[in-house]
Amino acid sequence: MAYQRERSAPYQPGQKYPYKISRSKIELFKQCPRCFWLDARRKITRPNGPPFNINKTIDELFKKEFDRYRVLGEPHPLMTEFKVKAIPYAHKDMDTWRYNFTGVTALHKPTNFHVFGAVDDIWVNDAGELIVVDYKATSKATEVGISSDWQISYKRQMEVYQWLLRQNGFEVNDTGYFVYTNGRTDVDGFNDRVEFRTKVIPYTGSDSWIEKTLQQMKDCIENDKMPPIGDAAMGGPCDFCTYARQRTELTLEHIQSKA
Repeated sequence: MAYQRERSAPYQPGQKYPYKISRSKIELFKQCPRCFWLDARRKITRPNGPPFNINKTIDELFKKEFDRYRVLGEPHPLMTEFKVKAIPYAHKDMDTWRYNFTGVTALHKPTNFHVFGAVDDIWVNDAGELIVVDYKATSKATEVGISSDWQISYKRQMEVYQWLLRQNGFEVNDTGYFVYTNGRTDVDGFNDRVEFRTKVIPYTGSDSWIEKTLQQMKDCIENDKMPPIGDAAMGGPCDFCTYARQRTELTLEHIQSKA
């Protein structure tokens, strides 16, 4: 299935056609309204870090594994090991839901936002409720978990997916799962392979914050005034905005000293 990626135009205040808002743009707003405004109104995006190709590869391999059991209508061994009473969900739109530039979509009428987000996986329990699943990969000496402050972005990610599926009329369980794999460093050597230990970690989410946040995002980009540099939701001033301000101040200082 082929899709063409289209870069969205800058948001125009009062525009009548729906404006595309990805799950990642919701997260951007939660981290820094100023960065979001610059992205939406001026198409000035945050600098990108290097791609996580190993993580992407693990995601693809997980999908292949779970797809085999999806066809069989049976639980994956990890689901059995961690006592998750469900099976991978089989649906004709699964490929679309998992593709980055389509994903699960919903039109939020109060803001006229076309909201979308690509899920890693969906399971279904005996009651017919959908279960949102997200794959994560890392490598560290300690056990993986989702209790760190910075992992609030993981939790919001899952809650957006739960909200999107509900907007499409599906019954969605509040509890989703992180299939979290950890590259081992306690082995004798590399030998052309990395060994992993995988945990299935439950998380009970709430999407009650999303409607309010979408309205705040709408109010933000309808305003011609750029939001100030303030405290980001992740704690402390936004590093990107702080860097930009300090670099500008240093440049102006240098120009003035040469005048």
